[in-house]
Amino acid sequence: MIQIAPSLLAADLWKIGEQVKKVEDAGADMLHIDVMDGQFVPNISFGLPIVQSIRKNSGMLLDVHLMINTPENYIERFVKSGADLVTIHVEATEQVERCLLTIRALGAKSGLSVKPNTPLSDIVPFLQYVDLLLVMTVEPGYGGQAYIEAMTDKIREARTLIDKSGYEILLQVDGGIVQHNIAEVVQAGAQVLVAGTSVFGAQNIADAIYHLKEIAQQQDV
Repeated sequence: MIQIAPSLLAADLWKIGEQVKKVEDAGADMLHIDVMDGQFVPNISFGLPIVQSIRKNSGMLLDVHLMINTPENYIERFVKSGADLVTIHVEATEQVERCLLTIRALGAKSGLSVKPNTPLSDIVPFLQYVDLLLVMTVEPGYGGQAYIEAMTDKIREARTLIDKSGYEILLQVDGGIVQHNIAEVVQAGAQVLVAGTSVFGAQNIADAIYHLKEIAQQQDV
């Protein structure tokens, strides 16, 4: 079953509560929340108060993507704030194993992400500690970017890597995911699709999620 994770980065922040409710009511599988520190990536985005507020008012699974340096300093606070899934970047810390084990010990699911230019060989030593592998299909830091076509081969490589590992790991993709390339990424092996502008930028959020799921399920055979 393909899952859709609307990315809060693309939401209208003036109407953030209303829009979160819309994606929840429309059947989105999880809410993707990008946390940026202005150092690991050039932009600055959401922090703990946003996660806490959404958790208090929503039953959605909260997928928190830490695009920050030294994530080990913040993992516990994000889990206690309500994150169900916490994803760190393999490039952001020298304590990857410790981070992943901490996330699981706190009762959340652990995610590990790679930038477009990072080889998947960098994450192989940590697969046993990972519940979700996130392949970035744009350079992280800004929403609304176009999908990097070369990443389709990387998604296939990640799918093969996971299948051969024998571990139960979801494969998530994030960056430039829109209706016209969903078939491509699903056929390559993606299971969780992070969609920003294609959901929150649509005139009708519920219709957008419905159509994304419809296209994805047609490929998931």
